Formats: sequence, structure tokens, C-alpha cells
Amino acid sequence: MVRQRSVIVFLVPAFVLIFLVAFFPLGYGAFLSLMREMPVFGIRRFVGLNNFLFLMHDPRFLQSLKTTVVFTLISVPLELALGLLIALLMREKIPGGWLLKVSVMIPWAIPTVVSARMWAWIYNPEFGILNYILQKAGLVSHAVNYLANPFLVMPAVIAADVWKTTPFAALLLFAGLQTIPRSLYESAEIDGANIWARFRYITLPLIFPVLLIVGIFRTMDAFRVFDLIYVLTGGGPANLSEALSVYAYKLFFQTMQFGYGSAVSVAMFVAIAGLSAVYIYLLQKRFRMLS
Repeated sequence: MVRQRSVIVFLVPAFVLIFLVAFFPLGYGAFLSLMREMPVFGIRRFVGLNNFLFLMHDPRFLQSLKTTVVFTLISVPLELALGLLIALLMREKIPGGWLLKVSVMIPWAIPTVVSARMWAWIYNPEFGILNYILQKAGLVSHAVNYLANPFLVMPAVIAADVWKTTPFAALLLFAGLQTIPRSLYESAEIDGANIWARFRYITLPLIFPVLLIVGIFRTMDAFRVFDLIYVLTGGGPANLSEALSVYAYKLFFQTMQFGYGSAVSVAMFVAIAGLSAVYIYLLQKRFRMLS
């Protein structure tokens, strides 16, 4: 009994801390989403679900949702595919393999804000290295402003994100590849299986649970992307690269619409929770098949 009380005494501070930094902000944000609160104008009143009903007819919210979905659906599969390719190369004993393992981590080690500013310089229409290379190669006749072009801004943002976060996927997938016994590949090679067959029937099935776990992390990160887009484009041009988190930030700190901004944040939270539930379902289904 005394031991149980001692355990409770030590656990209480942890529970209080978790409540203060996680559950309380989440609950207060959900409460604010039901309010029309604009402190600048002294407005504070309960409006129920009106904020969420307005979301359905808000063209800027719908555009931000579309941008976020497109960003997630393109960047995450690219990062998983490239990460798996890099992980496979890291596992093989190739000349200079140690250099690959070291250099691949550099983009991930660079802070996102610094990375965004670096890519902004790369994309610069006047003295950016990308325009210089393309013009020298004869692929473009004049400098292109990638971050101001409605058709090129999202590919430019996605390319910067893929460069930054692919090493994260590669590192986790490399760790997953290390758990696959070499004897499986040796037996398959003896049976006459080529490289593609070994990848399809050994590597991919056994690494699939790790792919799903990495997919969960990357999907959640991509869906709530903020710093990369805010520093790189600010949501422009014409809000075409404005993600949900950037729109919510502007509602909070530029227009001071705390209630509506909270509604956008709650909608984003629900979407992320739904995506996570799908991943977890697929992961559990895969484990049941393996067991």
C-alpha cells in the first residue's frame, strides 16, 4: 500500500504536466472554436457550430485544405520511395558507403527555417543557382520566378520539403532493413530469385509495417506543415500555397479571429486524427496477417 502511494506521488507531477501542455490547450482550443471571439473589438459570444458551418462555405479554407491535401499526397509518397531507395543503398556494402550515410543526414540536421531560406535563395529569379543552371543548359530562355508562379509554386515547395525530410524516412527504413535476416536473401538467391524478386517477395513485405509507421509520422508532419511554407512563400501567390496551419496562424495573429482560427485548427486536428486512424488500422491488419 505504501509502495502504491509512492508511485502515485511520483506520477502526479507527470500527469499535471501532460494536462497543462497537451490536454488543456486542446480542450481550450475546442472551446474557443464554439465562440466568436475578437478581443480587438471586444467581441466574445457563444455561436455553437456556426464557425464549422462557415468553414464549408469559406473559399479560402477550402483552398487551404486543397493545398494541404495536395502537398501531403505528393510529398509523403515521394519521401517514402526515395527514403527506401536510399536505405537500400545504405545497407549495401558499396565504395564510399560511409560517406552516403553521413551526407544523407545533412538536410535533416538543418533547421527547417534555415532550409527554407536556403531554398528561397536557390529559387531566386535574379541570382538563384537553379535559374543559372537551367539557363546555362539551355532549358529555359529567361529567369523564372518559381515562388510567384501559380503553376510552379507548389512543385517548388514540395521539392524543398522532400529534400529536407527524405533523410528522416531513410534513417527509419534503414533501421527496419537491419532486422531482415541475410539468410532469407541468401536462400532466395540460391533458388534463383533475381534482385527484383528478392525485393518484391522479401524486402517489401517485411519492411511494410515500418513503411506504415514512417507514413504515419510523415503524414502528420506534412498535414500540419507551417514553417517551410510560411518562410518560403508566406502562402502566396494569391494564397495558392497557403496550408491550413498557415491560414490558422493568420486568423489568430493577423486578424485576431480567435474563435474562427480555433475552428480551423480543430478541423485540421480531426483530419490528422482520421488519417492516423487509417494508418493504424492498416498497421494492425498487417500485423494480424503476419501473426
